[in-house]
Amino acid sequence: MIKSLTLGLIASLCVMSGTAKATTLEDVKARGMLNCGVNTGLTGFAAPDAQGIYQGFDADLCKAVAAAVLGDAAKVRYVPTTTESAFAALSAGEVDLLARNMAWTLSRDTSLQADFVAVSYYDGQGFMVKQDLGISSARELDGARICEHTATTESSLTDYFKANAIKYSPILVTDEADAQRQFLGGGCDAMTADISVLSSLRATLPQADDYVILPEIISKEPLGPVVRHGDNAWGDIVRWTFYALLTAEEKGITKANIDEMSTTTQDPEARRLLGVEGDMGQMLGLDRDWAKRAIAAAGNYGEMFEANIGITTPIKLARGLNALWTQGGLQYAPPFR
Repeated sequence: MIKSLTLGLIASLCVMSGTAKATTLEDVKARGMLNCGVNTGLTGFAAPDAQGIYQGFDADLCKAVAAAVLGDAAKVRYVPTTTESAFAALSAGEVDLLARNMAWTLSRDTSLQADFVAVSYYDGQGFMVKQDLGISSARELDGARICEHTATTESSLTDYFKANAIKYSPILVTDEADAQRQFLGGGCDAMTADISVLSSLRATLPQADDYVILPEIISKEPLGPVVRHGDNAWGDIVRWTFYALLTAEEKGITKANIDEMSTTTQDPEARRLLGVEGDMGQMLGLDRDWAKRAIAAAGNYGEMFEANIGITTPIKLARGLNALWTQGGLQYAPPFR
């Protein structure tokens, strides 16, 4: 009898402990606002506009999640974070989601109490030089002074130059802004960072065409949204919101035609995605229109890409690996069924 009472008390305490801690979804709904950790300012991806409102590819993902969960894409509080502070902010509960240029690596996945839930942008480290330097390949950088600022960047840089039997002089800087100042001021011959970062920085320069991003990509840098480790239900929401945007592009669903497609499409998966058939939202703890609202917030994946960072924008990034799998790229969403 005593043993049974003891086991019952332990079980009750476990239940009480589990229910006392609110999930991220409950926190976001109670707050009525999504706290989204973004870059401090990376043009095209996440940077404040003239009114101080963050705009860009990553900011649009925040809007899509807010629309899916809260029914309003405007209910986002953008929290600027640096590479050094981002995971601490996530772990401390200061942000519900990181949507910024963070690469998915084994060490980050295992030691930072954080879960990468998808790859929103396949990136890689590269080099930018001044056009008047007259070089067209990273293999011509023998003896060059190269500005770099993170341990990950430094590791890839060392590996690349060692593999190609060429030498370089590292110029260590504190952050991307410092790297840009050194580079523009002649403190280094080349600047290295992810191609997305280099493209964004180049777009902000007064004479952007005077700078060249070399063709070599020397590392794999899969970037994507990150949530706190342990809250799998919230991770599912962010993951499948992103996949909804990918699937919408695959199915030809856009901001402009989403209402029409909701009534005319006979594609079974598109009908499930848009809440016309079944109730996919119930599986996530959301309503049946969650994905429709997410798509309407900023468009499908392709619309977000082309509007913020595509080849016709100042960032001038081609889809490349970020094209849909049907177009030779790597972007591929699991089925909605």
